[in-house]
Amino acid sequence: MAEPGEEEAVSAEASGFSDLSDSEFLDLEDMQEASTSPSEPGPSSELPGKDGKLISLPKWKRGLDVSSPMERFYLKYLYVTDLSAQNWCEQQMAYGKELPGFLTPEKSAVLDTGASIHLARELEVHDLVTIPVTTKEDAWAIKFLNILSMIPTLQSEGRVREFPVFGEVEGVLLVGVIDELHYTAKGELELAELKTRRRPVLPLDAQKKKDCFQVSLYKYIFDAMVQGKVTPESLIHHTKLHPEKPLGPSVLRHARQGGFSVKSMGDLMELVFLSLTLSDLPIIDSLKIEYIHQETATVLGTEIVAFEEKEVRSKVQHYMAYWMGHREPQGVDVEEAWKCRTCSYADICEWRKGSGLPNSVLEPQAKKAK
Repeated sequence: MAEPGEEEAVSAEASGFSDLSDSEFLDLEDMQEASTSPSEPGPSSELPGKDGKLISLPKWKRGLDVSSPMERFYLKYLYVTDLSAQNWCEQQMAYGKELPGFLTPEKSAVLDTGASIHLARELEVHDLVTIPVTTKEDAWAIKFLNILSMIPTLQSEGRVREFPVFGEVEGVLLVGVIDELHYTAKGELELAELKTRRRPVLPLDAQKKKDCFQVSLYKYIFDAMVQGKVTPESLIHHTKLHPEKPLGPSVLRHARQGGFSVKSMGDLMELVFLSLTLSDLPIIDSLKIEYIHQETATVLGTEIVAFEEKEVRSKVQHYMAYWMGHREPQGVDVEEAWKCRTCSYADICEWRKGSGLPNSVLEPQAKKAK
C-alpha cells in the first residue's frame, strides 16, 4: 500500500488493460544478432512452433472466410499498438493475430526487459496495488479508478505515468496507455514515451516513424477524452459493459479508500466522464520520444514529434479498412523488404511470395543496415 499522500495505482495485469509499447521486437538492429537468414519458403499453411512442431496457419481468403478481422478474432476493441504495428508491417501484425503466443525466446527476453524498465519508472511516482477482478465491469472499473486518481495528481504534482486512454476512432474503440504526462517549465502538457533499446544505438527511421505514429494516436485519443468527444454510450456499445451491474467487493473497497462513493459500473462511469471534462485538463501540447539503452539506462536520444492530425486520420482510416474487412492485409514495399530479415513469419508470408521478394533481395539490404 502507498504511504499517506502518495498516489497508488492498480496494476495493469490485474485490470487486464495493457498496451505493448516497447519497440524492440520489430526492430532490425536490435534483433539482427539473434536472428538467422530467411530460409527457403516452406509450406504456406504451417509454421515451426517453439517446440519445433508445425503450427497450422488458418487462411483468410475471402472465398473461404467472409468475416472481418474484428469478428474473426472476437475483438471488441483494438490497442493503439495494433495500429502502430500495422505502420511497421500490416501482414506481420495479421500473422501475429492468427498465431497468438508465437514469439521467439530472444524477442520475449527483450520485451520482458523493456517491461521491467517501464515498471521501475512507474514505481517512481506511485505504488502498485493488485486488486482481484472477476468480471469485465470490474476490469474496466480499475481503469476508471486509475484515471480518477491520476487527474488530480497531474494537476497538483505535474506528472503521472501509465495513464489509460480510450475512444472511438473511425467506428472502432481504441485503448492504450500513455507512458508519461507532465507539465513543462512553460506550463505546457507534454506526452513522453519511453522506448528501450537492446543495443546502444538509435533506431532506424522506419522504427521512428512507427513510434511517432503511436504517440500521435495517443494524443488524438487523449484530446478527444478531455474535450468531451468520448461518450459513455460509445464505450458501452463497443465493450458491452452493463452499467447497472454492481461492482465487486474488492473494487468497491479500493474505490472507498480513494474517496469515491460508487456502487455500480454506471456510477463510476458517470464520475469518470465528468472528471475528464470538468477538471480543466488541457489537450496535449507536445510529444516526445525518449530512447534508452536497456543495460545501462543511458539516454541515447530524444525525438520531438510534430503532430499532424490530417495525416494521423488518413493512416487510421487506411488501417481500419483492414479491421472492418474492406481489404486484405498488406505487407511492406520492396524498398522496406529488409524488415523481413527478422520477421518470424517470412517463410510463410503470402505477401512476400505474391510480391516476388526473394532472399537475394533481403540479404544485401540487411547487411547494409548493420
